[in-house]
Amino acid sequence: MVQIPLEGAETLAAIVDEGSMDAAARRLRVTPSAVSQRVKALEELVGRVLLVRAKPPRATDAGGVVVRLARQLSLVQHEAAVELGVAAADTRVSVPIAVNADSLSTWFLAPLARVADQLPVVFDLHRDDQDHTATLLARGSVMAAVTSSAVAVAGCRAHPLGALRYLPVAAPGFADAWLGEGKAGFTAAPVVNYDRRDELQNRWLRAAGVDPAAVPTHLVPASADFATAIALGLGWGMLPEAQALPMVRAGRLLVLDGPPLDVPLHWQQWNLRSHVLDQIADEVSAEATRALRRE
Repeated sequence: MVQIPLEGAETLAAIVDEGSMDAAARRLRVTPSAVSQRVKALEELVGRVLLVRAKPPRATDAGGVVVRLARQLSLVQHEAAVELGVAAADTRVSVPIAVNADSLSTWFLAPLARVADQLPVVFDLHRDDQDHTATLLARGSVMAAVTSSAVAVAGCRAHPLGALRYLPVAAPGFADAWLGEGKAGFTAAPVVNYDRRDELQNRWLRAAGVDPAAVPTHLVPASADFATAIALGLGWGMLPEAQALPMVRAGRLLVLDGPPLDVPLHWQQWNLRSHVLDQIADEVSAEATRALRRE
């Protein structure tokens, strides 16, 4: 059986994390040539291309397996050192987690803060749409993810968190101008999307019998700015209930006619015995019980 050298796996992970071989070399305190040689030797050993030499470089599917191995070994080594009492007092393990923007802006940071108060960890959060966070987990880029997928990624386990409820909202002036009686309605009213992968508004429009492709669309790729754009009347959009209701009560937004949209969320993490990951999962699940809708 081929034994994958830890040095090579850690080098590949450093390249992916840092975004270049030069930056990885600085982090590892070796020369860029040494970094390149380690990757080449590792690829020869496993007989696979592990790294796409692009800007930034990225792991191939096979490389993602090696990156995940490097992260798993690092986590296990850290926990063993802590348990044995030989870890330096200021040593902290980095835990990369993928999370959707709306969870990040509404409920997800509180459980991480509680974990950081109890354990020597730092968090490396990767923000992506809930339909795509599981891909980061499969690539080995993260150790855990909040995702819409209930199907566990290979080598991971999954459990449901609850549903994040979204409300269709708009500024009162916008609603009067575009959506009032005798107005053009949703077929012509501009909509605000988070980015080109944001399907929430499109799903709501399709359910209402409107073709999203024909609707004028603004792209505002930041949660706080997305809500501000809607409140300023740039367009209508779907906001998480917890984010929308304070602005509705203040008279800045109106809830539009039509049903809310519930997006089921799941927690996935490596199927690895880890006190750190398990404590994070416990805190995330406890917060989700308070913040999310039960399905």
